[in-house]
Amino acid sequence: MKIFEVTQQDTNPNFDLVDDASFYMRNDPEFYRQSYFPAMAKVADLHRDGKSINPHKCLGSMVEKGISKYCQKYDMAKHPEEVFTQDQREELIDRLFAEEMEQIKQGEYK
Repeated sequence: MKIFEVTQQDTNPNFDLVDDASFYMRNDPEFYRQSYFPAMAKVADLHRDGKSINPHKCLGSMVEKGISKYCQKYDMAKHPEEVFTQDQREELIDRLFAEEMEQIKQGEYK
């Protein structure tokens, strides 16, 4: 084993990063209560009011905070930009929005 293999952090994990981050955001009690639920409640309010919803505008800052907390909790990198690409960020926003919209249409987040 070489010394750089011990000291370098793996910024290319061998798992689905987007899936893991979305799981974290939904299941970390502190993040869910402080950031996730309020953002989704706002989306639900917009939906109930019949207003158009731009998922990237509504959820972008929440996802940025979430991936920062995720990287910090699992000691992945000092900066989330080292781990998450822009495409992964957009995929995460789209995935969370699509999955939660199903719940919102069924009456959740009242």
